[in-house]
Order: sequence, then structure tokens, then C-alpha cells
Amino acid sequence: MHNNTHKLPEPMPEPSVRHYVAGGTEHGGGIGRLIGYILASHPQNSHDHRVTDTRGPRWDKLRSPFILWGAMALMIKDRLVAPGRVHHLHIAGRGSTARKLVLGACARTLGCTHVLHLHDFDYAADFLRRPIWQRRAIRALFRGADRVIVLGERDRATATELLGVPPRSIGVLHNAVPDPQQGRDAPAKTQATAPQADPQGTPCKIVFLGQLGPRKGVPELLSALAHPNMQSLNWSAVLAGDGPVDEYHAEAERLSLLDRVSLPGWLGSAETRALCERSDILVLPSHGEGMAMAVLEGLAHGLAVVTTRVGAHEEILRDWETCLFVPVGDVEALANALGNLIAHPEMRAKLAQAGRAHYLNALSIDAYVGKLDALHRSVSQGALQRVPTQRGAA
Repeated sequence: MHNNTHKLPEPMPEPSVRHYVAGGTEHGGGIGRLIGYILASHPQNSHDHRVTDTRGPRWDKLRSPFILWGAMALMIKDRLVAPGRVHHLHIAGRGSTARKLVLGACARTLGCTHVLHLHDFDYAADFLRRPIWQRRAIRALFRGADRVIVLGERDRATATELLGVPPRSIGVLHNAVPDPQQGRDAPAKTQATAPQADPQGTPCKIVFLGQLGPRKGVPELLSALAHPNMQSLNWSAVLAGDGPVDEYHAEAERLSLLDRVSLPGWLGSAETRALCERSDILVLPSHGEGMAMAVLEGLAHGLAVVTTRVGAHEEILRDWETCLFVPVGDVEALANALGNLIAHPEMRAKLAQAGRAHYLNALSIDAYVGKLDALHRSVSQGALQRVPTQRGAA
């Protein structure tokens, strides 16, 4: 009698992943914050994530090269002791590209499975400013990766049309943030009764999160807050972020805003969460983004979001449904949008409620991590099926 039962193949182990990002999770800006969220929210049955700094807290001409060499040494060590590890290179423009050119060349030489994750607010412009020889090297970097991850359709077009990445090698993965209300007994802010207008009561609280500077629209934000339409309304604002804080503090003083506007500098994650919990409006009048983490923070906290049609914002948000869009650089439109939300709390509550619901449906960190796990698994399995000499020629 023959035994017709067949032994099922052993399931493939989950691949381990090493993330490479300048500044790590503490000093890596929005990219570092995203990786920190991945680490904190990763399901227990998923694969291991490690983080390697490629620069240090900030660029230092003496210290940063040694940190980059240390990252290369870890990649070499991984190739020997953990050959199946997926190396996840987070890339933006300027110095980030220079570092990833080095790490990408190292990965290709060693035959390491590696992914490039593009986060830049306008990588096409950065690429086109570079000399021809650098463009060739950058194209080789992107085409040599096992997979390229982009934040939206604009960046997908950049990857295919400018960088020559095959469409099948590109995945779109919008950013995400953890739910600040997960595991709490308190009801969500947007489930509460809509506030009533009261000029003499508690001021409507506006929050800005991001690096202070022209790209984030801070000059026009201060001008909008000083607009005559805003003077009779009851509001206060916090502009939280690093950059030339003293310069913008002086500008706020010149505009007679310091009785309503504070600029505390960079805030840690706990301070940022506490600030959002006591705010009503998140404003980010940015000139350029990939997918702004600050906007996602606003949606997750149940704030009414005012932002611009940049990067992937239009792919995930709808004007007058889940946010208010204003034209880039338009002080008048920005003042009107903020003024309307302050003066009409029922409109503010409706916008915030819809934004929070959209976040829960499409932008939660749990869904993001699931998609990222599937991508790493696919890349790892695909690499195992490839002939080793083909990887070296990529």
C-alpha cells in the first residue's frame, strides 16, 4: 500500500530588514519618524526591523563619513552572517543621494537584496540640476535595486520617465502614522458634539508641525495669521519645528503676533502628541512634499486639515471633504480658509470627523506595515529565485 500523502513545503521564514536613514529614528525628520512608527507598531509575528544611521544627528564633515563607513561595514557583516536580510535604503535628494550612491554600489557589489524608498518632496528637480555623470550614477542606483518604493503617482512617473526604473519594479506606498487614540477609553475628538462659536470663550487652537522655512510655507502662514480677517477672531497658534526659530520669532514680533503665536522649536513625539490633542486645526501651507507626515498626524488626531495640493496630497485627500486645499503661496486664500474654520466650528468638526474616518480606513500604520511586510517578503523570495551572477550585473 502506497502512501499518497505529500509533505508540505516548509514555510519560508520572514526576512529580516535593515533600514538605512540619516539621523536614525531620533534625528531623521519625517523619514526617521515613520521608521520609528514601524518599529513601535510592528506586529509580533512579523519580521525583524533594524535601523542604521548613515550620517549622524546632522552633517559633520569629520564625523559623518565615519558613520557612513560604519553602515557599509554592517552591510558587509550582514552579507556574511545574515545573507537573506533585506537592506532598505531610504533616499531623498542632495546629500542623501550621495550616501545612497555609496551604499547602493556596496549592495550591488556584495549581491545584497535591497530596496530604494524615495521620500523627496521634488526629486525630479534635484535630479535635473545634477551633472550628466551624476545622473548616470543615480539611474544605475535606482535600476539596480530589487524594488523601488515611491510615495505617489508623481514620484512613480519620476522613477519611470527620468530614472528608467521598469514599472513592474515600482510600488506606491503612502506614508502612515499610528492611531493616537488606539487603546484609549476616551472617545475620539471628532465623535464629540460640535463646538459652539464663542468669541469670548476658549480660542480655536491652530498647530503647524514641520521645519520652519519657506518650503513649508511659514512666511505666508505668519502673514495669513496677521491678516485683517483674522484679527477679530478668537484663536491661538503654535508653530512647532526646528530651523531658524529666532528669525521667525522676530517676524512674528514684527507682525504683532506674539500674544497669540508661540514658536517652541522642535518637539519630541510625546510633546507633539500632547499638542495635537489640545488643538483644532492642523495647517501646512507647504510648497513641496512627498506625503507630509504632519498632515497624517492632523488626520489621525481628528483635526481639521488645511494644506496645499503638493506631492501625493491630492491622491489621498479631497477638498471640502477631508481637508481644505489652498493654493501654494496664497496668503489671502490661507487667511480665508483658517478664518472660515475658526468662525464656523460646525464646519470644522465635520471636516475633522471625515478626515479622521478617512485616516482609519486608508492611512493607519497597521495597514501600512502589512503592505510593507508583503513587499519585503516578495523581494526576498524573488531574490532567492534569481541566479547569483544576474544580481551582480544589476
